[in-house]
Amino acid sequence: MSLYDQIKPPLVLELGSHVFEAEAIKRFAGKFDPQPFHLDEEAAKNSLFGGLCASGWHSLSVWMNLNITRGRKLLESETGYSGPAPVFGMSPGVKNIKWSKPIYAGDTVIYRTTVTGKRLLASRPGWGHLAKHTDAFNQHGDKVLEFDGGVFLRVD
Repeated sequence: MSLYDQIKPPLVLELGSHVFEAEAIKRFAGKFDPQPFHLDEEAAKNSLFGGLCASGWHSLSVWMNLNITRGRKLLESETGYSGPAPVFGMSPGVKNIKWSKPIYAGDTVIYRTTVTGKRLLASRPGWGHLAKHTDAFNQHGDKVLEFDGGVFLRVD
């Protein structure tokens, strides 16, 4: 039986947490999102956010790292799968990205992905699609990020 066969939605995967440190926030922003409230504490204090906060793209990049480094192993362990290494394909994309609260320097963010559905692909025999919803919460339990996405998975 393939990993795809063993997945029974909804399946919750606790991907782990990440501490957003000030220097890492500035480093990421300097390369990819150079807005003042991501780069400079003083400018951030005088912004709408009131303090240095991470780029939303930084929060998604951390999710991607946790998803790749832990997601497959979690799928295997949560389903009891012990066969050959599963083959994942590309993602057809993400949608409904919402950054509901800022992630401030020093915040710890906990990421959770839920497999919400699955279907075989008529256009690509031997492949299935896993629909997923991701949530992320800060150390106070406030939702800071959510989005919907998916991934292709070999079924044979």
